[in-house]
Amino acid sequence: MNLAALFQDPPPAYVFELSEAVIAMADTAKSPATDFHPLTSGVISVSPLRDNVLMPEELAAAVRAIVPANGKRKDMALILPDYCTRVAVLDFDNFPTDQKEQLSLVRFRIKKSVPFDVESAAVGYWAQQSAGKKVDVVTAVAPLEIVARYEAPFRAAGMNPGFVTTSSLAMLELVDSKQVTVIAKLTGSTLSVIVLKNGALKLIRCLEVGEVAADLYPTFAYVEDQLGAKAELLLLCGFGAETEHRQRQFHAELGIPVETVQSRLGTPGGVNAGLIGYLQGAMSQN
Repeated sequence: MNLAALFQDPPPAYVFELSEAVIAMADTAKSPATDFHPLTSGVISVSPLRDNVLMPEELAAAVRAIVPANGKRKDMALILPDYCTRVAVLDFDNFPTDQKEQLSLVRFRIKKSVPFDVESAAVGYWAQQSAGKKVDVVTAVAPLEIVARYEAPFRAAGMNPGFVTTSSLAMLELVDSKQVTVIAKLTGSTLSVIVLKNGALKLIRCLEVGEVAADLYPTFAYVEDQLGAKAELLLLCGFGAETEHRQRQFHAELGIPVETVQSRLGTPGGVNAGLIGYLQGAMSQN
């Protein structure tokens, strides 16, 4: 993934990543330094179907506590939890060049696969380069109300969230693999599963985790059935103290290398992988 595909202007001065546990923040001029502000349990409850901000006053107070008071630039990037959006990879035989036509076509294709009104939702998309005639378009969609409620405390604090993405999409800046790669990213009670082939995104899904292996392993069958290839590498992110145990388990059961997502800017985890990926991607553009 390349952040140049997502924005053309210089990166914002600040980057914030939200999760149920913490707010993570970085000043792009001072990266890789990262600040964290813990959130009380219940302030945020992530879902694609209902309001996520259950205690708006507490979230607003936490935002005020971490937002720089005297920053010269107030533009910011906001990285949302994976589970509050729906992300899909749509394949098109032909994809128009006109942006209005593109958006209309994307909305039409995705509306049957999301449980909310796509016409009144926030939709972001970009076409991936493809060797064949088909065009794979990565599409992220979320109810406007959910996005607005996440943005509101930052706007009230004088910030301008001009760029919004999700944690896993931003994290992909940390993955430079041409192999058929599966990524498992654990954040609280949600598991994001991502499939890359030749560096292109082929599948991304997020679910409330039950037993990690049972939720993860069907993806490997999908890879063989739909991509005509076997997964060659599994990357883990956000498993904390369980990381080494899970590496041994998955390696023994799947028979492929199992590694962790890495960055030269620090250790990516469940609550900051998107932020670190965003920073690394922004640095590579300079």
